[in-house]
Amino acid sequence: MKTPGSRKKGRSSHGSKRSWKNLFGSRIVFFGVLFLLMGASIVPGLRLYRLSAGLFPVREIVFQGNMHLSENELRTIAGISRNESLLTLSAKGLSTNLLQSPWIRDVSIRKEFPHRVLIRVAETSPFAILETKGRTFLIDERGRMLEEMKGAVPFLPIINADPFRNRENFMEALNLAKVIKDRKIATERNRVEVIADKGPENISMVLDNVVVKVGHGDYEQKLNRLFALEDEIKKRAITVDYVDLRFANRVVVKPISEVVR
Repeated sequence: MKTPGSRKKGRSSHGSKRSWKNLFGSRIVFFGVLFLLMGASIVPGLRLYRLSAGLFPVREIVFQGNMHLSENELRTIAGISRNESLLTLSAKGLSTNLLQSPWIRDVSIRKEFPHRVLIRVAETSPFAILETKGRTFLIDERGRMLEEMKGAVPFLPIINADPFRNRENFMEALNLAKVIKDRKIATERNRVEVIADKGPENISMVLDNVVVKVGHGDYEQKLNRLFALEDEIKKRAITVDYVDLRFANRVVVKPISEVVR
């Protein structure tokens, strides 16, 4: 015989099962409707995208600011082609592609409807020449290789170093080359070469066939001391073996036969 309490408990359990079934069923209906709505919105979206892809095709691609890279090279790097729609053309994608070139440091893109794309590029200027392992490269002020060279380029300092094996020496050579470039020393000499193939204290440069031991740091002051003494060396017609700038507040000049301080 069932007590009133037991009958009440049984009805409660039966009702709970019904509520779970109702909830589960309602969730199925909800997600089903959601998927139908998403499908209804995606299909027209795809149709609209396909329709827009044929509108406003690119007829003219104009590049501005390029001096070292040709328009054909820029077009290849950008990955842009004629007849691509201005509506679907990604300016961000074009910029990303172009900035992969070490020659390009900044890009701006403007779509000019109905059929024109204007791309302005700011190129990196050659800073120095890197000679390493029998190869010669144009580099920028950060030491990035721009392109391999086959011929000579005047008016640029030459850096003889290995940027991969000894990065510290290479960066110090760049710092010295910056002072040389700022003072336009390379434009006034036949050849200016920075040699950084050993430790920082052994950094030197060759200035018109004269070896100058520069060492590490204080490049502006050291070169000031060198040029203050240069006229005296010429007047006395001293054949110089080397000049040492590594000592504080003085210059050591070693002639072929003796040392003059």
